[in-house]
Amino acid sequence: MDTDKWFELAMYTLPAVVTGGVAYIMIQKFVNLDTNRRKFQLLRENQKQALPIRLQAYERMALFLERINPVKLMIRVAPLSSDKTDYMNLLIQNIEQEFEHNITQQIYLSDACWMMISNAKNAIIQNLRNVAADTELTDADQYRMKVLSSLFESESATQLALEFLKSELSDFF
Repeated sequence: MDTDKWFELAMYTLPAVVTGGVAYIMIQKFVNLDTNRRKFQLLRENQKQALPIRLQAYERMALFLERINPVKLMIRVAPLSSDKTDYMNLLIQNIEQEFEHNITQQIYLSDACWMMISNAKNAIIQNLRNVAADTELTDADQYRMKVLSSLFESESATQLALEFLKSELSDFF
């Protein structure tokens, strides 16, 4: 008789345990789904707020690339003396100041984009130094002409970086 009582108790308990297990699984799935939904809404809200900031960073970096383009840079920055080395240093100083002014924008750009912009800046500085190393150039005006003529020989580093920036920006839309 004792085994019949245990059997009867098991018959009542087993459906309750199964029902409780199913209810637990269903509640757990509901909670996970609700948590994921809230995370998605929060992420979407953050993206709404971050997108204008990221777009502004891309705009500023496009402006930076335009400002360090040697053609536009030499139009904006006139030589203070006729010494080509002084003029080269002035141009490089101007590029470095522009770069330092925009350095915080890297947190809004992808690593590849920032690397491309940094490489463009370094390539321009290297080109300015290479042209200044020419011993045939005697003054700042000849230096300016040589830099401009060297730009016609190959595609500008700023142009390549700007194209990369535009292609990355097109992924947003």
